[in-house]
Amino acid sequence: MSWELLLWLLALCALLALVVQLLRFLRADADLTLLWAEWQGRRPEWELTDMVVWVTGASSGIGEELAYQLSKLGISLVLSARRVHELERVKRKCLENGNLKEKDILILPLDLTNRSSHEMATKAVLQEFGRIDILVNNGGVSQRALCVDTSLDVFKELIELNYLGTVSLTKCVLPHMIERKQGKIVTVNSMVGIIAAPLSTGYCASKHALRGFFNTLRSELATYPGITISNICPGPVQSNIVKNALTEEVTKPTGSTADQSYKMATSRCVRLMLVAMANDLKEVWISDQPFLLMIYLWQYMPTLAWWLTNKAAKRRIENFKSGVNTNRIPNVNLGLP
Repeated sequence: MSWELLLWLLALCALLALVVQLLRFLRADADLTLLWAEWQGRRPEWELTDMVVWVTGASSGIGEELAYQLSKLGISLVLSARRVHELERVKRKCLENGNLKEKDILILPLDLTNRSSHEMATKAVLQEFGRIDILVNNGGVSQRALCVDTSLDVFKELIELNYLGTVSLTKCVLPHMIERKQGKIVTVNSMVGIIAAPLSTGYCASKHALRGFFNTLRSELATYPGITISNICPGPVQSNIVKNALTEEVTKPTGSTADQSYKMATSRCVRLMLVAMANDLKEVWISDQPFLLMIYLWQYMPTLAWWLTNKAAKRRIENFKSGVNTNRIPNVNLGLP
């Protein structure tokens, strides 16, 4: 075989491999590192058993589904949110469909904005189970309004709940993990913690702040390799987050009941979260296309990403002003959950 023919074959193999990877990416619903971990990495069923897991925002959406999937792994579960009756409902379903007993689930009402209560809540968990292996920061609220029309109270509420509340609870749990030299802090962020999206200036700001905080905290914990920090950045996922989103006033949620069929199923999102937790991945992106592509563009081709974002933003804002429900239009959603 001549060298020329060999080089042609190598080039053809390289081109074929590139085409295969491109096709895989077009079908991907998460970043490639996470998908590799799902295929070849550690399984949640092996790594997350016999742990104490505290989940905030557990009364609906991602937090609720996370509780259901964790309940099948043989763990001790702490469920927190403001709506106690909803937590009771989630607990009942965990007991019905999971592998847990009554003593394995603690309902702990928690208001993230009431930061003075976080220390006592942490002590209650430690008193009940003796340790906290995983803290899942999932509580939060979204936003749908133009910045110019939005009351400053909305921005304050978003920062208080999404950012300061999460930071406060993390600071209460962290000394315990440092003392044990192990633990996992998992924070459900968002695609808009990476990219920009119109009609959500306050929400984007709170999520960007969370990403910056936890990335920096990870560097401060470098001397504690047993403590891992994971940022989970989902795109549009089926939940009530849009229905409960703030508008231009704190007391005025959107109440939207828009079609969510184009969004990722909550069960798939949570399964990928568990894979990320089991493999101690630092940051993962979970989303169907074309939203996943937008994150990659923002990460590696920001100039093109800005151009596409501005093009889509004009249409999204026009629809918003004219009363069209932009949450029903995937191509102008720009990754909002």
